[in-house]
Amino acid sequence: MSYAMQEEELNSSPSIKSALIQGLLAIWPICVGYIPLGLAMGVLGEKAGLSPIQVGFMSLCVFAGSGQFIAVSMITAGASIPAIVLTTFIVNLRHLLMSSSLAVHYQGACRKKITMLSYGIVDETFAVNLNQLKNGPWEIDKAIVASYAAFFSWVGSTTVGCFFGRFIPENAFGLNYALTAMFITLLIYQLNGPIFTITAVIAGAVAVGLSLVMPGNAYIIIATLFAATAGVIIKKWRQPRGNQ
Repeated sequence: MSYAMQEEELNSSPSIKSALIQGLLAIWPICVGYIPLGLAMGVLGEKAGLSPIQVGFMSLCVFAGSGQFIAVSMITAGASIPAIVLTTFIVNLRHLLMSSSLAVHYQGACRKKITMLSYGIVDETFAVNLNQLKNGPWEIDKAIVASYAAFFSWVGSTTVGCFFGRFIPENAFGLNYALTAMFITLLIYQLNGPIFTITAVIAGAVAVGLSLVMPGNAYIIIATLFAATAGVIIKKWRQPRGNQ
């Protein structure tokens, strides 16, 4: 029995090492990009009166850059707790769609691993893992490594940013634009064909239009669902009839 266990450990070691290496290689640009974002988030948290422990705990529990930025801004503005919770919940609903989308690729995987992966899925980790899946096999262990490397980079950066926030001006080094710049970069990487470009244009147009007439941030979810549906319809319409 002990020999079998040792042999299993030896056989699994290369796969674990491979998952670590390939996962880190895929995600390291995002981890580096999280540093200015995390510092900015930490600075804003410190300006809102939060301690490094509170900011770190928020990052551990939420792990949603846009949601955390919104929450800190609402705290600074003196918004009520129910309003903050509801707003961040609506903004982060897209994570449910992204996690569900990736889970389709890992239907035979362990449920615990799928749950772990789902918790680590945000816009950036979703984009990286989806891109890897498009290029070929991408095991769930690699996806988990990539997602949690980004997760710990974010938690560490936000905590450090809050700790040194008193020494960093609020809008220094363009930190207030860092989140927007990262989202633009991720969008560009996803434009791999005319259908993707058309879908992105539809999503942007619908989101802007709805934001002018709808209060809150529900227009983000509506625009996402509408654009995704339109993209599927366009793809089927363009597909040759012989392949249907």
